[in-house]
Amino acid sequence: MSKTNDFEDAILSLIFNNDNVANLGDATGVQGSTSAGSLYIALFTADPGEAASFANEATYTSYARVAVARTSGAWTVSGTTPTQAENASAITFPQCTGGSNTITHFAICKSLSGTSAGEMLYYGSLSASLAVSTGITPQFNAGALVVEEA
Repeated sequence: MSKTNDFEDAILSLIFNNDNVANLGDATGVQGSTSAGSLYIALFTADPGEAASFANEATYTSYARVAVARTSGAWTVSGTTPTQAENASAITFPQCTGGSNTITHFAICKSLSGTSAGEMLYYGSLSASLAVSTGITPQFNAGALVVEEA
């Protein structure tokens, strides 16, 4: 069974842009949050997998998840085959001030520091690993972080 293109768009728009899903259940539908808040991008040294393990989240000195607002200005939702959401501007992590990691995966999370499986919404692998050491500032360029619903 598959979702329709319209429903794929509605789901991504709800999650990434805080838009309502009209007429689902009743005329008011599924409502976006009163306060849109943010999604938090995390970096990993190994695949967190379907179980959403945080055991391999980045640990370089100064690392922190990056908040990205749940708005159409921060995320672009478009397309139909597949429907996708992508970051509208660069997502820049804190510069490494010590230690090192080889980053291979990322995740989109619900909180700045949560480590329970329910905190992770989406995850994926980088197209190429990134060696992070002192002076390196990891970044996703605009349009580089793409989530698909198909």
